[in-house]
Amino acid sequence: MGKDNIKGSVCLVTGGSRGIGAAIVKAVAAEGVKVAVNYFSSENKALELVSSLQAQGMSALAVRADVRNSADVEAMFASVEAEFGNIDMLVNNAGVSMRELVTDTSDEQWQQVMDTNLKGAFLCCRRALPHMIRQRYGRIVNMASIWGITGASFESVYAASKGGLIALSKSLASELAPSGITVNAIAPGPIETDLLIAELDDDERASLAEDIPAGRLGTAAEVASACRYFLSDDAAYINGQVLTIDGGWKP
Repeated sequence: MGKDNIKGSVCLVTGGSRGIGAAIVKAVAAEGVKVAVNYFSSENKALELVSSLQAQGMSALAVRADVRNSADVEAMFASVEAEFGNIDMLVNNAGVSMRELVTDTSDEQWQQVMDTNLKGAFLCCRRALPHMIRQRYGRIVNMASIWGITGASFESVYAASKGGLIALSKSLASELAPSGITVNAIAPGPIETDLLIAELDDDERASLAEDIPAGRLGTAAEVASACRYFLSDDAAYINGQVLTIDGGWKP
């Protein structure tokens, strides 16, 4: 049985303490959704975000978990369920980036990227789905990357993990559509977050902006707006899609 609107639903956002994840948390909380903010190392940022939302009368919970670990994922879901009830919406946003030549990439680096960006989403989906299937309603949004579509030199491993996430999204969409569950992916281009600022200096970001038809980098709020749409009832018939948010950029 579907929902008439998303107000009162429960949404878990992995990697929700900062950047795009925090913007998504704010966007869905503003719709009256109860939001669980997953973090791994950024505890202070997660607690500050939750406190800010609670001060505005919104329902939010911070929960620590390493999404690479199935026991952590189980404990995270159990904590959210104990606080808010069952989880209706899942945003798999937790991820790591890596710029490295394949020839210089260690087994451990490969595993870290794949475990965080792909296995983490798989573990969270697997844990969330039984309830969604039983209630015949659910929304899943996976945060991919434009590199998962085009590929990227010096970021082959990262691109491979995001390409796998796109394939997982499309496959789950077909598998779960009969149960009233949608699964979509967002593939951002250059978004001005702390992560990008740490990777590129001012001149590099300015040069990048010149290559983008829109003439600027994207914002986390713009990505969050798209995610909020995918979670809404307006997107109930949109399934298995990959939305690029890139200002028209063609890398």
